[in-house]
Amino acid sequence: MFSLKRTTSDNSDFNTLVAQLDDYLAILDGEDHAFYAQFNKSNLLKNALVCYENTIPVGIGAYKEYDEKTAEMKRMFVLPKHRNKGIATLILNELENWATEENYSISLLETGCLQHEAIALYKKLGYTIIENFGQYAGVENSICMKKNLISKK
Repeated sequence: MFSLKRTTSDNSDFNTLVAQLDDYLAILDGEDHAFYAQFNKSNLLKNALVCYENTIPVGIGAYKEYDEKTAEMKRMFVLPKHRNKGIATLILNELENWATEENYSISLLETGCLQHEAIALYKKLGYTIIENFGQYAGVENSICMKKNLISKK
């Protein structure tokens, strides 16, 4: 029913969903959107994932290197009418698997305080809230999370 495609940010299906994610975040983030948008440029991501239901792209995710041991998860999004089907879990699990294949041992991510479903999902999947890292340090509307990745090798 669902299939995952490893790709890059050049993928047209990935970009179509990124545009919808950005529209969604512009509403959710309100006046803070420009601040967050500067850190969420999707071009040049070499580790991007598209989830398809049959042939329809319904979700995305990606990661980029934060440091030599750490992958930062980015651009997690599932179309609203396809939520609560386990798609985000499939995407995040595959991104974590891919990151461990590339020898990353830590996963970091940032999400907004208003993204309650995302926060609950990340906690359910083993992420813990940490002090805001990097550009998110001191940003009240951000929640940063971390998970130690287990090598599947």
